[in-house]
Amino acid sequence: MSAEQRTTTHPILVQEQHVPGRDVEEKFGVARSWGFDGLELRGQGDYALEARLPELRRAYANGVLMPTVCVEMSHFVGAFDRDLAEDAVRQMTSQLTVMAELGGVGAMTPASYGMFSRRLPPFEPPRSPEDDTAQLVDAFGRLAEHAASVGTRILLEPLNRYEDHMVNTIAQGVALCREVGNDAFRLAPDTYHMNIEEADPARSLADAVEYVAHVQASDSNRLEPGAGHVDWALEMSTLRSSGYVGPVAVESRLSGPAEVVLPRVPSLLRRHLA
Repeated sequence: MSAEQRTTTHPILVQEQHVPGRDVEEKFGVARSWGFDGLELRGQGDYALEARLPELRRAYANGVLMPTVCVEMSHFVGAFDRDLAEDAVRQMTSQLTVMAELGGVGAMTPASYGMFSRRLPPFEPPRSPEDDTAQLVDAFGRLAEHAASVGTRILLEPLNRYEDHMVNTIAQGVALCREVGNDAFRLAPDTYHMNIEEADPARSLADAVEYVAHVQASDSNRLEPGAGHVDWALEMSTLRSSGYVGPVAVESRLSGPAEVVLPRVPSLLRRHLA
């Protein structure tokens, strides 16, 4: 694959777990046959992504496009337990190093996932909002410094109010980016969470586009794009007209067999990004 192909504007990605194949190169071939430009990797804990480096280096050398990794761990940088939070920082540091080797856009993580919600009992978390912010600024500040040093980015995915209590909206993510103050810390909005949290998803994207380095695509029901009621024409055309040129990755559950439902997605997204 040429350097020009590696830097395709708006590459449409699919997460690797949805694609059959014995290794990343086989999965890439299948994804390309379905109309995708590349793969989004999944980054498990215990340094699992780093352990895959021999396979990933070979795939990268052979032209596989895999510019992003989405974290898949049991704890995150916003964990209440300090040891777990520090382990998450170490794990994300490793994932950033791997992505830099692969010429990647970055590694993404939420502040937390499934740890606490102010919308569910007991409603009041054990840490104050000020302490939440202080912990996130510290963690993402350190990760951004490492990302900048190796040439990639740490990407924050805001989650909906039922999955995280700290960063739910794009505007909250922008505020955190400004507080950290490092260009290597950017946002990866997800259209599913935006469907819940944003009064005007397209406007939220347009207002924050300078802080957006990656976009996750999932429909209103958490299924693949086209299986719900997200206005893809509006949201994708907003990204295009706002000057966004980064990847869009399908992060979703599926409404049917992958080989049936996923080949419908690239053309749906691409027609409004072109």
